[in-house]
Amino acid sequence: MGPAACAATAAATAASACLRLAATDRLALAQLIGRFGLELALIAPQEDIPGSYWGESEAGLKAGRLYARLDTPVHSVLHEAGHYVCMSPERRAGLDRDAGGDELEESAVCYLQVLLAGELPRVGRERMWADMDAWGYSFRLGSTRAWFEADAEDARHWLIVHGIVGAGGRLTGELRA
Repeated sequence: MGPAACAATAAATAASACLRLAATDRLALAQLIGRFGLELALIAPQEDIPGSYWGESEAGLKAGRLYARLDTPVHSVLHEAGHYVCMSPERRAGLDRDAGGDELEESAVCYLQVLLAGELPRVGRERMWADMDAWGYSFRLGSTRAWFEADAEDARHWLIVHGIVGAGGRLTGELRA
């Protein structure tokens, strides 16, 4: 096996170690995203996930529902929830699979998914940073944690301007208006 194949195998192994929905408090997760008017809809194992942009086990968005299976990574669920919270009301009204948005909004979604993870029992920021790195999210400073702590001022500011996060860094429970 060559270096590229070894690297791909290592990445797949790391990604498979990501926290899955089956290992979380699904009621707490449903309540968390429910604060934003989003409903968690569980799909049977091996069924296609409606509204999934990437397919496989990745979470999907359609209207006011976030679809997932028990094998869906928690980071994917929180990322898609972040898209729902951060998108404009017009995009939210016609939502089916593609959340859209620009690069700065995508950064805000990533920042928000870390904040959301901090609200969940047995998930937290540390686990979210590790899972995002394992899955292959990439940031200038080389890790999700380094980006979050030292390079995400633009994302944090975007969330504050849009009323999603208060000046003190806490979630407001509001959708982008």
